[in-house]
Amino acid sequence: MFRYLLWRQDKKPMRFFKRSLVFFFALSLSGCTQGDTLDKIRRSGKLVVLTINSPTTYFIGRDGSDGYEYALTQKLGATLGVDVEYRVLDSIEAILTAIKKGEGHLAAAGLTRTDGRAKQFLFGPDYKIVRQQVVCQRKRRAPRELAELAGISLAVAAGSSYEEHLREIENQIQDFHWTSLADHSSEQMLERVGEAKLDCTVADSNIIAINRRYYPALKVAFSISEEQPLAWILTPGAKQLAKYLSGWFVEQRESGYLNQLNTRYYGFTEIFDFVDTRAFIRRIDKRLPKYQQHFESAADKVQLPWTLLAAQAYQESHWNPQAISPTGVRGIMMLTLPTASEVGVKNRLDPIASIQGGARYLQRLLKRLPVDIEGEDRLWIALATYNVGYGHIMDARQLAKRLDKNPNSWGDLQSVLPLLSRKEYYRSLKHGYARGKEPVQYVRRIRNYRDILEKKLMSGKKG
Repeated sequence: MFRYLLWRQDKKPMRFFKRSLVFFFALSLSGCTQGDTLDKIRRSGKLVVLTINSPTTYFIGRDGSDGYEYALTQKLGATLGVDVEYRVLDSIEAILTAIKKGEGHLAAAGLTRTDGRAKQFLFGPDYKIVRQQVVCQRKRRAPRELAELAGISLAVAAGSSYEEHLREIENQIQDFHWTSLADHSSEQMLERVGEAKLDCTVADSNIIAINRRYYPALKVAFSISEEQPLAWILTPGAKQLAKYLSGWFVEQRESGYLNQLNTRYYGFTEIFDFVDTRAFIRRIDKRLPKYQQHFESAADKVQLPWTLLAAQAYQESHWNPQAISPTGVRGIMMLTLPTASEVGVKNRLDPIASIQGGARYLQRLLKRLPVDIEGEDRLWIALATYNVGYGHIMDARQLAKRLDKNPNSWGDLQSVLPLLSRKEYYRSLKHGYARGKEPVQYVRRIRNYRDILEKKLMSGKKG
């Protein structure tokens, strides 16, 4: 071709030659980079993530951006050595439209891999398993099987994976009708059910586990699907990125990082008590205002979130300053006599003194723990120590090492602590027997109360 261009010297060669060079250069560049999304991300130094605002994906928490998908994509960005830019869209429908147009490198929004979606989109590896469940208003009679959905007012978020599944089953049930609502998220649908504006909806099990604690009137009726995987959807043609993610997710799973995320964002959702949750939400309005400023003041002195201290106090006494247990612990923070003496509390039934003393004691435990326990793990282990005692926590760490678990990880330690009640384990430990399940439940409940409290404070809604 180039010989031909040079030969045509009497046919305006330079203009033709320049245009041809531009054409071949563009064609060559396109051939090298087409579909090479991974290379583009690295060259630009930026990973563009499409997501949705929800408690299971991406949200603004007390310390800024947070969420399961946020943490996971931040980890990916750090591994690639690039910044992560988040484009938060209003609905799953909008997410799918945007990723199809290539407006982001990947969509991380708790997206279910379905047969229908797999025909349209390029998925990354699976990272979490969920089930689709029918969830209804607790005060109304809930269906127990598919046939009982007839006559039920059921709606789902438009563009969600639930639509695909409901289309498959609607021909099986006579008089079964459902609707989809545009510009609604699964969380908004759950809120409508919780407020009795809708009989039932369908949502993924992980979304329900988080949200039923905010709306305790929600009740799971039954599952309508087998286990289904969640996965990221990648921009069209991103084959190299898909290949990279296959190995990357294996590394995250083997390193225990995915387990850490599950512990962090879902580890406390297993505890759900309808009566207790409803009572807690009411007491946020009725009891907490009496003590909130004291929690804030005490927490500020020890540099801890006041909502954590308030949640701990609720777990201890349900914010009852006159609480007394059969074992002799007393007050809103349920201090033992030796602990109260250690932190300078003379009257354990004085709520202000008890709150300040409990905060000081928790601070001392945080400082006392080994320096190699870091981050949130340090906080959860300190809370467990408050409950079961320092000696038993040190025993659990020793046992964790024997079992090839990480003694600095709360995720690993909470699996070891229950073993302290089994003779084959505790007889070889310095401090012997302990009811090891109790500190695990203790931490889960505090995290649960704190999460509900912060959600309610941010929403400004009354229970």
